[in-house]
Amino acid sequence: MLNLGLLVIRLIFGLSFARHGTEKLFGWFGGHGLKGTAGFFESIGLKPGLPMAFLAALGELLGGLFLATGVFIPAAAILIVGAMVVAIATVTGKNGFMITAGGYEYNLAIIAAAVGIYLTGPGAYVLF
Repeated sequence: MLNLGLLVIRLIFGLSFARHGTEKLFGWFGGHGLKGTAGFFESIGLKPGLPMAFLAALGELLGGLFLATGVFIPAAAILIVGAMVVAIATVTGKNGFMITAGGYEYNLAIIAAAVGIYLTGPGAYVLF
């Protein structure tokens, strides 16, 4: 059951995270694509916006896919934790902990999931 539980966590968090990357990279799922994300990044002080948006999108996409498939878990954890630390530092951190106030509660939950999978390993059900 442990392996099945790890698979569920990896799939839900990994695919959700990868989806956010596709919003930034391709504009899928109602996202703003690279240009829109770059504009937002510039507005919060992440400059130059376009390269930063590309790196964030690629990190979210790859980190999420690595987590979901159970491959390259150390890289997945680094990419996911890095993205969430930047989100906390630039957007949600100033709002306190509670997500209802725009805080970093959910960012911290994602960090916990990524670090937890890194520490326990991905389980038996992995892509290869």
